[in-house]
Amino acid sequence: FQGQTLRLFAIFAFATCGGYSGGLRLSVDCVNKTESNLSIDIAFAYPFRLHQVTFEVPTCEGKERQKLALIGDSSSSAEFFVTVAVFAFLYSLAATVVYIFFQNKYRENNRGPLIDFIVTVVFSFLWLVGSSAWAKGLSDVKVATDPKEVLLLMSACKQPSNKCMAVHSPVMSSLNTSVVFGFLNFILWAGNIWFVFKETGWHSSGQRYLSDPMEKHSSSYNQGGYNQDSYGSSSGYSQQASLGPSSDEFGQQPTGPTSFTNQI
Repeated sequence: FQGQTLRLFAIFAFATCGGYSGGLRLSVDCVNKTESNLSIDIAFAYPFRLHQVTFEVPTCEGKERQKLALIGDSSSSAEFFVTVAVFAFLYSLAATVVYIFFQNKYRENNRGPLIDFIVTVVFSFLWLVGSSAWAKGLSDVKVATDPKEVLLLMSACKQPSNKCMAVHSPVMSSLNTSVVFGFLNFILWAGNIWFVFKETGWHSSGQRYLSDPMEKHSSSYNQGGYNQDSYGSSSGYSQQASLGPSSDEFGQQPTGPTSFTNQI
């Protein structure tokens, strides 16, 4: 069940980020209507090398056109995030196969659980770093593709006589979902560390280390109780032994007078 959840969340993470494509539409209405362009489409997609996304806009100064490009490059954080998701999916798939079909070899010499524990810790760290980096990269993408920010790049929009406006803004819901799934993957992998740790020899050796002092303490307590019992029995025996002669002496007291009267 845990393996299926890890694979499913990893698929959602890299699918919502790696499969994204979006765009925005702007319009520039010049004083001279023949120079206007009311449908300027700007498309961008994964891996979000925005500085390579170019588009042409009117300058409202004759037929001359201005060639612009978006600002920013979030490819490193996006590609790192998707890479972590893909490798996490592949590892969880391979681990599930080993758990089901090679259980004996997995537990042999405790090597399998130790490798699984180390890899789980590493992936937990990578998910945290990758999700945080991609969250920052997504914030930069949102700023760079904001229609208001793009309109500021156009020289025609700096003239009050021209009307510039955003017709369509990019939809970022799937990218927001990818960040959420990234941090959910971190929580799942970090929580899985404890379950994998229990399969290692470190956990069993730690339990033996804790159980040995308890056993020694209980054995010493039992020995102490046995000595007290033996002491009590020996003391009772000595008391009975000491009472024995006194009772004999008490019984011998009437024998003296009896023999004296017989003599008389």
